[in-house]
Amino acid sequence: MLKRFRKWLGLEKPRPVVADTVWRKVESSLPFLEFLAFSDRLRLRELALDLLAEKEFHGAQGLELTDEILLGVALQASLPVLNIGLEAYRGWVGIIVYPGDFVIPRHETDEAGVVHDYDDEVLGEAWPGGPVLVSWFGGHQPFGVNVVIHEFAHKLDMANGEADGFPALPARMSRRDWAAAFTPAYEKLCAQVDADETPALDPYGSENPGEFFAVASEAFFETPGQLHDTFPAVYDQLKSYYGLDPAAGEACLRGNPGPHPDAT
Repeated sequence: MLKRFRKWLGLEKPRPVVADTVWRKVESSLPFLEFLAFSDRLRLRELALDLLAEKEFHGAQGLELTDEILLGVALQASLPVLNIGLEAYRGWVGIIVYPGDFVIPRHETDEAGVVHDYDDEVLGEAWPGGPVLVSWFGGHQPFGVNVVIHEFAHKLDMANGEADGFPALPARMSRRDWAAAFTPAYEKLCAQVDADETPALDPYGSENPGEFFAVASEAFFETPGQLHDTFPAVYDQLKSYYGLDPAAGEACLRGNPGPHPDAT
């Protein structure tokens, strides 16, 4: 209803029109989208167009936001909420895209009350009630590291408070089951990092439970089979939360190089 009123009042931008050549170019740079069913990919396109109409995009440090950049960010940002809905991103409007990593000044007070000022070089950041900041590398970032999905997972996590790795769950899901899956997986990753072992996920996930959820979400969409094999309980919880099963799509794709089985 609110969305309809916004359109009537002229507060919502029209959905952009995207040429088929642009769709194909951008989607080919995001190979993990092939893990989706054909019908889901069509729905993702529609959701990405809605996100482009609802949010305000800004290029930082002189970055010109081309159609490819805008669509690439929108597709990846829409993926986590494909079955949740854009309402999960309500309450803020800004998406700021940087040409590579960037520096954020930090001010922290330690236990002794001493204030420490330093510059933190980051790839992205999600601000509670504020914008999402992401880096754009022109499609050259390592596979399995997805800044956009990572930061938008933080936004989902922040919907019910701080980013603590415990987003608001739908009624069909159990908070106890979520904790039973995520807590030991997080502790295992921390132990691997502390022991200088090869970690099962990006070691940045050992920073805190919030980062573990964001890193696990990246893996869920980009390397789902690996996450399923490494942390099956975490995968099952994310499968229920996001309402998608990309590991099944990946397995099908690896066994059948043709179109997804539900393609028409």
